[in-house]
Amino acid sequence: MPEPEPYSQDGAISPAGAGGPMDLALEEGETLEKPPGHDGGGPSEKPRSLWSDAWRDLRRNPVFIVSGLIILFLVVISIWPSLIASGDPLQADLADAQKGREPGHPFGFDGQGRDVYTRVVYGARTSVTIGVCATLGVGILGSILGGLAGFFGGGWDAVLSRITDVFFGIPVVLGGLVFLSVVTSSTVWPVVGFIVLLGWPQIARIARGSVITAKQNDYVQAARALGASNPRMLLRHVAPNAIAPVIVVATIALGTYISLEATLSYLGVGLKEPAVSWGIDISAASNYIRNAPHMLLWPAGALAVTVLSFIMLGDAVRDALDPKLR
Repeated sequence: MPEPEPYSQDGAISPAGAGGPMDLALEEGETLEKPPGHDGGGPSEKPRSLWSDAWRDLRRNPVFIVSGLIILFLVVISIWPSLIASGDPLQADLADAQKGREPGHPFGFDGQGRDVYTRVVYGARTSVTIGVCATLGVGILGSILGGLAGFFGGGWDAVLSRITDVFFGIPVVLGGLVFLSVVTSSTVWPVVGFIVLLGWPQIARIARGSVITAKQNDYVQAARALGASNPRMLLRHVAPNAIAPVIVVATIALGTYISLEATLSYLGVGLKEPAVSWGIDISAASNYIRNAPHMLLWPAGALAVTVLSFIMLGDAVRDALDPKLR
C-alpha cells in the first residue's frame, strides 16, 4: 500500500519527499520569524544576581519598608537631634521634678527635673552609635577570622574553634560586670570594645561555615585548577558568595547590642552620667515607677521600638537573601 503524499495547507504537494515533514507554503520573499531572543539575536532578559533579586523582594516586603523607615528616622535624629528637640538634655530644674506633661514638654520631667522628651531623643544617638559601631567591629573581626579558618582549615581552624568555645562559655552580663566595672570612662567606646570582644565568635562561626560551603562549589575548584592564587579565590569567588549569612546575623545582632548596652547601663557598669542613655534613664526611673510612671514608659518604649525595628529588618533581609526560602 503506497504511503500518502505530503500536502501543504493549500493542497499542493510539499517539496519534501514521501514521508517527510509537511511544510507551510510561504509567499515569495516571506521568511519565518523567530521569537525575540530565540536565536540570540533579539533582546533577552539579563539574568539577575542574588543581590538584585534580594533588593526586588525587599522593596515589596512591608516589614522591610516599615522597619527601614523607623531606622532611617532614628539615624536622622541621632545625627541631628536638634531637629525635633531644641532643649538641653542635661538642663535640670528640681522645681519640675517628676512632673507630668506640660506645654512644650510632652513627656514630662524626670526625678531631677530634666525634660524626658529631650533625653529620649538624645538617647537615640547613644544607642544607634553603640549598635552600629559594635556591629561593624564584630562583623569585620569575626568575618576575617572565621573566613580564614574556613578557607585554610587545618590547625588554624582547630585553634579558632577552641577559642570560640571559650568565649561562648562566658556569660555576657557577668562578663560586662567584670570588664566594665574597672572602666571609669563615660564614653561609648569601652562598651563598644566589650561587645566586640564577646560578640565576634558568633559571626566567626557563621562566616566559617559559609566559607566552607562556598569553597566546595565548582567555580572555586575551576579557579583553583586554572592557577588562581588563594587571595584571589578568597576575595573574588568565595567572599562575595559567603557574605550573605554574615549580613543577616549582624543585622539581627545590632538590635541585641543596643539592648545589651541598655542592660549594662541599667546595672550601672555601662554608660555613666553625664552620658545620655536610655538604660541610664530606665535605671533612674525604676525608683519612681509608682509616682511617675512616665519616666519609665518613654525611654523603655523607645528602646523596645528600636530593638524590634532592627530585628524585623534582619528577618526581612534573611528572607530575601536565603535561597532556601524561595
